[in-house]
Amino acid sequence: MILDLMIQNANIVRPYANGIQPGNIGIREGKIAYVGTEALEAKSYFDAAERLAFPGVIDAHTHIGIYQSFEKDAPTETASAVSGGVTCMLHYVRTGSLYLNQGGSWKYFFPALLKANEGHHYCDYGFHVSPIQGMQIPEMEWMVKDCGCPNFGEVFMFYGSHGLHGRTDKQHSWLMLDEDEQYDIGHFDLICREAAYLQKKYPDLAELICVSWHCETPEILRLQEQLVRKIDDLKGLVAYSAARPPHSEAVAIQVVGALAHAAGLTQVNILHITSREAMEAALAVRELYPEITFGLEVTAGHLLLDDHCPLGALAKVNPPLRSPQDKAYLWEKVLDGTLEWVMTDHANCPLDIKVNPENPTDIWQAKAGFGGTEFLLPGIFSEGLKRGLSLNKIAALTSGMPAKRFGLSGKGDIAVGKDADIALLDPNETWIVQAANSFSAQGYTPFEGLEITGKVKATFVRGQLQFHEGKITGNQSGLFVKRPA
Repeated sequence: MILDLMIQNANIVRPYANGIQPGNIGIREGKIAYVGTEALEAKSYFDAAERLAFPGVIDAHTHIGIYQSFEKDAPTETASAVSGGVTCMLHYVRTGSLYLNQGGSWKYFFPALLKANEGHHYCDYGFHVSPIQGMQIPEMEWMVKDCGCPNFGEVFMFYGSHGLHGRTDKQHSWLMLDEDEQYDIGHFDLICREAAYLQKKYPDLAELICVSWHCETPEILRLQEQLVRKIDDLKGLVAYSAARPPHSEAVAIQVVGALAHAAGLTQVNILHITSREAMEAALAVRELYPEITFGLEVTAGHLLLDDHCPLGALAKVNPPLRSPQDKAYLWEKVLDGTLEWVMTDHANCPLDIKVNPENPTDIWQAKAGFGGTEFLLPGIFSEGLKRGLSLNKIAALTSGMPAKRFGLSGKGDIAVGKDADIALLDPNETWIVQAANSFSAQGYTPFEGLEITGKVKATFVRGQLQFHEGKITGNQSGLFVKRPA
C-alpha cells in the first residue's frame, strides 16, 4: 500500500492515552491508514518538525449564519476555524428570524439549509436543529432518521420575555409562531416527550438522541434587568451579568431536570455553564435524577475571559461573562472532569452590527455573541497547561468527547480508520491575539491582547492541508456530516 501522505516526526496526542507518542501518521483516501514509527512509502511527505499532533478540534457549538447569510459567513468563519485547528463545526440553527429567516416545516427549512451551506466551508460541519414551532415536533423523527441530526436544540429557555439581545414583547413575529402557539415550558415539555419516544423507538440511537438547553429563566431576567438598569454605578459587563444572574441559570437547569425526568428522557445537554451556582445546580439535578445523563459543556470564552474584560460591550454574550471567581471555579470543574467538553458558541457579530456607533459602550444596545473558534485549542492549551491539564485531557475536551457525545465516530482521535483530521501545534510559540490577524470577518475580538503559548501551524481536514504557517492553503471542500457517522 502506497500512502497518499505521510506526516513525519510528529508528537501524537490521543484523547484517552497517557502521554505523547512520537511517530508518523499515514493518510490514504482521507483516512488515517497508519500510526507508528515506520517510514512507509507515500506520494508526498509533510514534516511535522516534532510539533504536537492533536486530533482535529470539533467545535460542537457554533452559530454560523446567524447575523449574515451562510454563503457570506461560512467562508470567513471556517477559515478562522481551520487556522486554530478546528476541523469540524456543529452549528445550532432554528427557524424564525435570523439564519434563513424562514418559519414552518423542517421539510422545507432543512433542504434550504443544506443548499445554503454546501461548498462554503473549509472544515466539515453538521447541525443541531431546535424545534421552535409545534409542527416541528412530529418532524423530529425525520430529523433523526433521514437528516442525521439527533441532537435537538439549542432550546432557548429565556425567549419567553426576551429576544437574543434583550427584552422583547414580539416573540410571535420574531420566532414566526402561529397565533395560537407559545414558545414556553409547555412547548419544552413536548420536545422532551417526543425525544424520549424516539429513544424508545430507536434504541440503537438512544444515546445520541438528546435535547440541548440554553438555561436562563425569562421571568428572572425581565425583573432583574429592570432593577439593574436603575443602578447608576453598575455598568458594562458587570451590570449585564447582574441583569442575567447566575441563579437564573440554576433555576432553569432544575426545570430541565424535572422535564426530562417526567418525560423519561435519558439524555440532555446543559450548554455553556458560566458560574458556580449553575454548576452546583447541574450537579444537584444529576444526583436527583441518576437515570438521566447530563452532558455538561463550557465555552472557551467563559474560561479565558470574565466580566472585567476591557473590551466591554464587544464581549457581550448570553449567558454573560461572569466574575473572576466563577471563572476559576469553572477551571476546577474542567480539571476534575465534571465539565466534559469545551467549545466556543462562535457567532460572528460584525462590528457594524455589534454596537450602536453613536454609543458603542452601551451594554444594553449591544448585540449578543462573538466569535472565537480559532482560539479554542491554543487558548485551552495555553491556560490549561498552567493549571495542570494534561495534553491528553486537552485532546479529550476539544475533540474526543464532542465526537463521542454527538455521534462523530469517524472523528475525535488519531487512529487507523478515523478521518485524517489533524492539528499541528507548536507548544513553544508565544503570541498575542490581535483581531487584525484573524481570518474572521468580525473585525474585533474580546480576546484582544491575550497572550497565548501554543500556536497552530498546520491543519489537515480529511488529509487535505487547509491551513499552513499563517495561510489558507486549501479550498472550501468541507462536507456535511450526518450523525451517527
